[in-house]
Amino acid sequence: MPQEKPEPDELHFWSFVDYAVARTTQELPGVDPAAMRLVLMLHRAVNMLVYDLESSVHRPRGWSWPGFRVLFVIWLTGPVEAKQAAELTGMSRAAVSALVNTLERDGLVSRTRSPQDGRAVHLTLTEQGLDAITEAFRAHNAREQDWAGSLSQEEQATLTELLGKLITASGRFDARHRA
Repeated sequence: MPQEKPEPDELHFWSFVDYAVARTTQELPGVDPAAMRLVLMLHRAVNMLVYDLESSVHRPRGWSWPGFRVLFVIWLTGPVEAKQAAELTGMSRAAVSALVNTLERDGLVSRTRSPQDGRAVHLTLTEQGLDAITEAFRAHNAREQDWAGSLSQEEQATLTELLGKLITASGRFDARHRA
């Protein structure tokens, strides 16, 4: 029996998952509903978490989520070559370059040419950048604790292990990712 289409105001961010799985399996009988539900829920949870971190912690500081990711990598690895910062953030070199222009303009990052390779650029936090990222990360981690606190320590460890398993297994089917 076909599922009736709900009224537009009956569907919401989370209820859409159930609706999408039901409708898709109805339209395409060979679809794996468990795999679809897993990926939809994982994607929505990550989007919700990132939006929350960006809007509650980073936007008030004038940063975007990608800007925070670049500062975080430079903080922990710096000085770092721009190419490696792109790899570690999962962003393109062009995106990192554009972000670094803004972060440099704001006095948070400085660029220097590599002494070994004049084409390579090393990124370093300024004193202002170091102060800003350490303060921001304290707030970021407090928010991470809020999110993680929804699960017991055992559940956190299990979820972390399962996510690691998904990442490791992605090599089996040649999953695409930025490297």
